[in-house]
Amino acid sequence: MVVSASIQALIAGEQVAGSKLNSKLRDELLAEGMLLVTSRGSRKSYRARDTEALKRFLTDRDESYRILEVNASDSRASMAAETGNSKLVMVRSCPGFPVNSYEPIECLLDGKPFVVNPQEGSFLFVSDWEKFAIPEDVVVTGIENMENFRMIRKQRVFFEEYLQAHKLSDRVLFVSRYPQSTDLRRWLCTISNHYLHFGDFDLAGIHIFLFDFQQYLGKERASFLIPGDIESRLKSGSSKRYDEQYCRFKDIKSDVCEIQQLIDLIHRERKAYDQEGYIGL
Repeated sequence: MVVSASIQALIAGEQVAGSKLNSKLRDELLAEGMLLVTSRGSRKSYRARDTEALKRFLTDRDESYRILEVNASDSRASMAAETGNSKLVMVRSCPGFPVNSYEPIECLLDGKPFVVNPQEGSFLFVSDWEKFAIPEDVVVTGIENMENFRMIRKQRVFFEEYLQAHKLSDRVLFVSRYPQSTDLRRWLCTISNHYLHFGDFDLAGIHIFLFDFQQYLGKERASFLIPGDIESRLKSGSSKRYDEQYCRFKDIKSDVCEIQQLIDLIHRERKAYDQEGYIGL
């Protein structure tokens, strides 16, 4: 089986035009809560909500998709040397994850000083993540949506008020899983810093936090950012997204009181709310 370029792009964390996706498979992935939708007028594009979950789903659906599980140690360079074609299979050429901050954070990279202080309009990418170290008093805030991640300065007051209200350090390093992989989670498992997850306020977003982060980091280290006004915002949220996710995630539960209250609220309102709504506060 040859995996289509559009599916490879989704697995790589890229955005794909709706016209390039098989409509039957696209509808199935939407129903399973695997895709995020971006609308530009009448045109729609899609990206994977969780690339690892998408790979597992496709593999379970059709054994032929196991080509997606090619060992990452087989680099493009070695394949090119052996076959003359580096694109015969899809591998990750750039491991790691992006980092951002609105104040300087003095870190270490391979034991050497590395200050995270990107100019507005930019962010940094840490590829050698296994040698990346940060101060113990820094709160690592994971942002699921790349638009929120790029525009952290427009959310600074929002973050500062939340951190203060929850008695967390005001020193923050923002991270993202884009392109989505397990590198960020693996790095988080090597440090002791508190992890604050900022994602969409829907059932799939909560599922990502519970099963991709909290179950690995523990309830003491990982928390889900729940704004004080989320109840009023959900009232103007998307009922379509809730309906699309319901069958797959309707039974999701949490023994953390605040998260279970959010789950109950989402079910009561039958709506979902995007984190982009907090940009510019």
